[in-house]
Amino acid sequence: METELVKVKITGKNHVKPSKKIGRRECQLVTFDLPYLAFYYNQKLMFYKGGNFEDMVGKLKDGLEVVLEEFYQLAGKLGKDEEGVFRVDYDDEMEGVEVAEAISEEIGIDDLAVEEGTSTLKALIPYNGILNLEGLHRPLLAIQLTKLKDGIAIGCAFNHAILDGTSTWHFLSAWAEICSGAPSVSSPPFLERTKSRNTRVKLDLSLPSDPLASSNGDAKHHQAPPPLREKVFKFSESAIEKIKSKVNGSPSSDGSKPFSTFQSLAVHIWRHVTHARELKPEDYTVFTVFADCRKRVDPPMPETYFGNLIQAIFTVTAAGLLTGNPPEFGAGIIQKAIEMHNAKAIDERNKEWESAPKIFQFKDAGVNCVAVGSSPRFKVYDVDFGWGKPEGVRSGSNNRFDGMVYLYQGKNGGKSIDVEISLQAGAMERLEKDKEFLMEV
Repeated sequence: METELVKVKITGKNHVKPSKKIGRRECQLVTFDLPYLAFYYNQKLMFYKGGNFEDMVGKLKDGLEVVLEEFYQLAGKLGKDEEGVFRVDYDDEMEGVEVAEAISEEIGIDDLAVEEGTSTLKALIPYNGILNLEGLHRPLLAIQLTKLKDGIAIGCAFNHAILDGTSTWHFLSAWAEICSGAPSVSSPPFLERTKSRNTRVKLDLSLPSDPLASSNGDAKHHQAPPPLREKVFKFSESAIEKIKSKVNGSPSSDGSKPFSTFQSLAVHIWRHVTHARELKPEDYTVFTVFADCRKRVDPPMPETYFGNLIQAIFTVTAAGLLTGNPPEFGAGIIQKAIEMHNAKAIDERNKEWESAPKIFQFKDAGVNCVAVGSSPRFKVYDVDFGWGKPEGVRSGSNNRFDGMVYLYQGKNGGKSIDVEISLQAGAMERLEKDKEFLMEV
């Protein structure tokens, strides 16, 4: 399906606020949040087989009003205090969460379930290409509810400066729980971010006054990056078991722990993407994982901690070493990097950042990078608003670059995992033909 075939018509827009008065609230952003201000809004799309669209929309908005009583920060805006420290501001006069309704009678669930790219999906999710910093004057959550030929698409854009993947899925699960008839949220969010880090960092960041003027003016000096292709590779439970047993095949002589499912799949992706990129043996390749630090920080934070509590863990090796050695070589590098990222390492990283704040951009991910976001632990197929499990769950087109990987629980349940990869076209073509990567019997 080509992009131009997809016609989505926005039929209305309004705002949804918490159903009860909350008053004025302020919450300082901490060191874990601030690096993401120059990322884009984090986009998620879920699509469902549908009944009556109007009824579904009514139910979703009613549920949203209730769930926002707990997750009211999502109905606020970014602000700064008098010293220039970023925070989330909320008061009852704010407009709340933006909800758009749309219609696309041409798109059916089956069109969205295809494994190819996100261009079809782009029109179903709001805030394409919108920076988190724009949360100073935009809602921190925008939702688009699109009527499809045979269902509904729920596209969400979350301001990544105020929450990570764990908090995103906590919110979506709570919203679904309310819509399914629960009287209240069973696990309310833990909103006290300064318990994880209480350093006040002043950032002098502002948006260009006219973003178009500043970018178009020097467009001729910028080479457009080569086009990327996106694809979802679906690994069944048995394929995941094979990958894991292969990496754990030879008993370790150094008494190290067996490799986890994540480490096994990560090295599988890293090696085969590196191979598909046709790198020279001496070329470096970087593997990055955005690790959840809730249980790693001291004191540990509850699973319900609302905010960003992730850090990027980087590791690097030469392409020839990675692909020339058995998979346990790369898995060992990944395992070691993850294990070394303890409370002390996190604290040191925070102090270093606080002394010289650096706002992340994707080019910082590293050369020939494979970067893993999201997690197959998130129960994305349990997000049931009262009309069954989603037919599919995807990321939007924001925050993608060459080598970005999103992992999702597979729809078939068990240990199946969907691997969403963005790569340059040539490398993607080679990866698609790599039978060893695809685990074809």
